[in-house]
Amino acid sequence: MTVVGGCGSIGRLLLPLWDIDGTRLVVVDRVVGTVPATVIVGDITAPTPDVIEAVRDADIVVLALPESIALQAVSFVADNASPTALLVETLSVKSHIHQRIAREAPHLQSVGINPMFAPALGFSGRPVGAVVHHTGPAVAPFLHALTSCGARVVELSADEHDRRCAATQALTHAAVLTFGLALANLGVAGEELTTIATPPHNAMLALLSRVAGGLPEVYLDIQSGNPYAVDARKAFASAAAELSDVVDRGGEREFGELMTRAMSPLADQGEAFRATCTRMIAALP
Repeated sequence: MTVVGGCGSIGRLLLPLWDIDGTRLVVVDRVVGTVPATVIVGDITAPTPDVIEAVRDADIVVLALPESIALQAVSFVADNASPTALLVETLSVKSHIHQRIAREAPHLQSVGINPMFAPALGFSGRPVGAVVHHTGPAVAPFLHALTSCGARVVELSADEHDRRCAATQALTHAAVLTFGLALANLGVAGEELTTIATPPHNAMLALLSRVAGGLPEVYLDIQSGNPYAVDARKAFASAAAELSDVVDRGGEREFGELMTRAMSPLADQGEAFRATCTRMIAALP
């Protein structure tokens, strides 16, 4: 298996799954990192002979790369990989890469995965979105390897993946970042917040630290690349305006109706999430 970008967080997450006897692991990266594999320093967009050989010899080629580079790499992999190789991509947005693979690598079996968690958390018990771009005999064993390490693999079409991720990622990140911006605009910070903070506020501050402290290119890709993300942000802005309107013009009945509607996406899982919240808040400082 050859992992392009294998010294990054997603590459490091995947490498141990194939760190077994008889499997040759090769990492192609522009930087040198300590990983359980043979490392070739190189750029997939300007491949040296060593990079070309690493792709040609691999039974699985993983593109653990940002979207702009992964899209460029598809044609190179299509031209150089073995006809029986499996192409794996790890992008947060699937629509664009799905179209690119269909156009430039229709002969290669290929699958996209999206770990819906920070790589440092590990696979156990966590969801991984999976989009089969072009099926083949190597796809099922690859997905089974993820399941065997504890991941919950959820297979989706590229369009359904992006639609769901607009709600679970783009909307969530937008809400957390907007919360931080609102605090900054209010001019309340530091001990002014933490000394009198409620448990839900501390939970929001924890989320803010996690999201706003992340890599800008990762979070920008989710917001700008997902074709449904703009609708998610519009829905957030509309909901904030609706809340203000009910507070300004409505009464207790109208506000109660708004709260009921806000709960409706939880369907029959409200009690379970309430219990989760209790445990989470108990763990907060």
